[in-house]
Order: sequence, then C-alpha cells, then structure tokens
Amino acid sequence: MPDLPDPVDLAVPAFVALVLAEMLVARLKDRSRYCPRDTLTSLMLGFGSTIAGVLAGGMVFGLATWVHQFRLFDISYAWYWFVLAFVLDDLAYYVFHRSAHRVRWFWASHVIHHSSQHYNLSTALRQTWTGFFSLGFIFRLPLFLIGFPPAMVFFCAGVNLVYQFWIHTEVIGRMPRWFEAVMNTPSHHRVHHATNARYLDKNYAGVFIVWDRMFGTFEPERDDDRPRYGIVHNLPDFSILRAAFHEWWGIARDVWAAPGMRARLGYMFGPPGWSHDGSRDTSESIKARWLKRQKQGEQWKKPTSSSSAPDPEAAPPRAA
Repeated sequence: MPDLPDPVDLAVPAFVALVLAEMLVARLKDRSRYCPRDTLTSLMLGFGSTIAGVLAGGMVFGLATWVHQFRLFDISYAWYWFVLAFVLDDLAYYVFHRSAHRVRWFWASHVIHHSSQHYNLSTALRQTWTGFFSLGFIFRLPLFLIGFPPAMVFFCAGVNLVYQFWIHTEVIGRMPRWFEAVMNTPSHHRVHHATNARYLDKNYAGVFIVWDRMFGTFEPERDDDRPRYGIVHNLPDFSILRAAFHEWWGIARDVWAAPGMRARLGYMFGPPGWSHDGSRDTSESIKARWLKRQKQGEQWKKPTSSSSAPDPEAAPPRAA
C-alpha cells in the first residue's frame, strides 16, 4: 500500500494565504463581505473540527478496513482506479450531502457549515465537530465493499474537500459556460448556501455539478434574486458552542416533549423543520408559499384582453 499524504494538510498554507488575500480584496472593495467576529467563529469551528477529526479518524479508518475485508473485487492502486474512485466518491458525497439537508439527524452536524450569514473563504473552514456521532461516514462504506482500498478513498475525499474550498467566495462571479456545465463553481455553491425560497435544497454537488443536473436538484444563480446566506432561523450570536451543538440540543428538546414514538422518530429523522402538529416550516412549506405568491403575481401581471370575448380567468359577472 502506498503512503498517501493527506491533501488537506498539504493545502492548509494555501487556505490561509487565500483567506488573507480575499480579506484584502474585501477591505478595498466591499468590507461587508467579512465580519471579524463571524470569521473568528468560522476559524475556531474549523480548528475544533480538525481536533474531532483526529480523535475519530482512527475509528473511521478501522471500520473502513474491517468493511474492506468483505470486498467484492481486489482493486489496485493504478492511476485509473484513483480516477474512478474520485468520481464514485463524489457521487457518495452528493448522496450524503443531500441526506444532510433532508434528514434532521445528519443536518444537526451539517448545519454548522451553513450557520454563517457571510459567504467567503473562511466559511469553507466552518466544519462539523460531530460528524462521527451523526454517522455521516456510512455513505462511503459501499466504496470499501466494492473493493476500493480505504487509503485511496480517503485520499480522494481529501482532494474533494480541498476543491470545495475555493467555491466559497463572492469575489468570483461566473466561470466559462463549459466549466459551469460540469463542475461545481462559486456561483453554483452560492445558491446552495442561500436561504432564498428559490434556492433551498439545491446544488448539493461536491466537485461535479452533473449530479444535481442528473437528479433534478440543480438551480442556477440569478442576478434578479441575489443569495441571502445563513439558515432559515439564524443564530442570535457568534457563540462557538451554540453553532456547534444548537441543533442537537433542539433534537433532544423536541424528542423529550414529543407525544409518542412516531413523533420522536420524526423529530430525529424527518426533514429539518418537521413537527408532529405541522406548526413549523420545512423547506417544502417555505417553497410552496413562495410558489403560490409567484403564481398570484403572474396572474396580476396578465394583460387585460381587448377582445369582446369573455375572459375565461375573469371574475364572474355580478347579477343585475
């Protein structure tokens, strides 16, 4: 087995340099892109995530090695297997990422990454502390069962994570059309981080935006609907512990007060915002209200017919 480096460790100096460069650009062009307290929170969450990764990394690798012994095929470290592993790992990431927005248990870990109301390169460092607890690593287990060596898969996952760093920026507008058609870009990922109803639960891609195009979750960024960042109910302060654990506390509180087992399971594994009495908003209900308003607006904008023929959408005539 080759001794593969950790791509994230190698990229850390570049991460720091690029964050500082973007800060300089923001200072010269738009200071609102960076908030010192928000940036500090992102950096501290990234530091905590690194520690959590070190503590849990051995257990995850051990589990991957154990699963790999039941593999269907023996796959070597030839370069073409790295290419296939990278593509399949990105598909596994898409499935994980989509689940992380649709299942509250996974969302409780992932919400950390979305909790900033700013969108800059420091936001990319705002990562979970509880990924091992939420079992997010299970989405890569099929790759080990197929036969991809754990070291190869974790190397590809590291490259995937490094790629995703640069797309967390507003400095870059649109990339060339051919690139936007295939790859995840800052424009596509701004949509993913937005709380606008149009953009909710869209663009889950890690590296290849083709997965969203294939599975019906793609939404382009629009100049007439600029992204607003954060989460539907934004955090009231810059508390690091609140950002890291608030959704887990919410789950515990809801499960404790739930009227029965079905409701308890719903609060744990239903979509974020689910409630047993329908009193809260999910992304579906938010989008449904928005679509209703859009349709009503379109009806008001329809031109009045100059024909003497009755308008089929007009109000019925009053009785004489």
